[in-house]
Amino acid sequence: MKINKPKFWDKNNQTFFSLILLPFSYIYFLIITIMKYFKKEKEFSIPIICVGNIYVGGTGKTPVCIKLKNLLDDKRLPVVIKKKYRNQKDEIELLRKYSKLIVCDERHQGITAAIEKKFDTVILDDGFQDWSIKKDLNIICFNNNQQIGNGQVLPAGPLREGLGSLKMVDIVMINGEKNTELELKLKKYNSYLKFFYFVYNLKKFEEFKNRKLIAFAGIGNSVNFFNTLKNNRLNIVKEITFPDHYDYSDADLEKLIKIEEENKAKLITTEKDYLRIDSIKRRRFGFVSINVDIKNEDEFINEVNKILK
Repeated sequence: MKINKPKFWDKNNQTFFSLILLPFSYIYFLIITIMKYFKKEKEFSIPIICVGNIYVGGTGKTPVCIKLKNLLDDKRLPVVIKKKYRNQKDEIELLRKYSKLIVCDERHQGITAAIEKKFDTVILDDGFQDWSIKKDLNIICFNNNQQIGNGQVLPAGPLREGLGSLKMVDIVMINGEKNTELELKLKKYNSYLKFFYFVYNLKKFEEFKNRKLIAFAGIGNSVNFFNTLKNNRLNIVKEITFPDHYDYSDADLEKLIKIEEENKAKLITTEKDYLRIDSIKRRRFGFVSINVDIKNEDEFINEVNKILK
């Protein structure tokens, strides 16, 4: 059974629950450290760009992958590689819709397939924690709202590994406005980090203007989606949050429709959630697509091109 992300993960200070779970985080951190030590990196003949995260979920790495692929299309033959996970079919469908995609059981198999198919650049959607692959460029995404949460690794906090792993990172992408305090915090672990910022732009959302809307989402940080809608002056009368990668049942959908009817409003969700709903039943629901707008985009692509020459 899936559960929502614990609220104490995003507190700036340590709470009773995070302190109780801290010993398990030490064990988790030790396991991660041992795994890193014994993993041997495999090198490949084409550039490997990894777009990943340290904060678990909701940082925008998949939209950034799609944006990066689009930026490289003019001069390269890029392909996105996604490891197959049963609970991430939505991301696979989204990537397949907007990019050339290879789905694989193991990432090294996907990279080998990309080389055989004559692609000249690989973009890994996730994979920063796959220490068996030598990456030429590591891009890590954060969201300005959640930042690093309480700064603890799982399960006491939301981090997949310690912030010390930033020493292996080249570029940090932050979803939101410039945050000098966060930059300084992360630079303590790697003074050479390059920071870039991006925002989401809604595509074709005119049909939802001047209407009462009920927004629902089962993504890493649903509040970020709700805020994006409200920042675009859409009239959100109710917000409903589900766990990340939530598999909507018929009962869930019926309950949502009942809420819609009671509020005389239109249901709206993310494109990822929409793709997770049965192909026939999803027609009942509205969704919005997004574009990624990178600030100082030319400077960003110049940094990426340094490893492609």
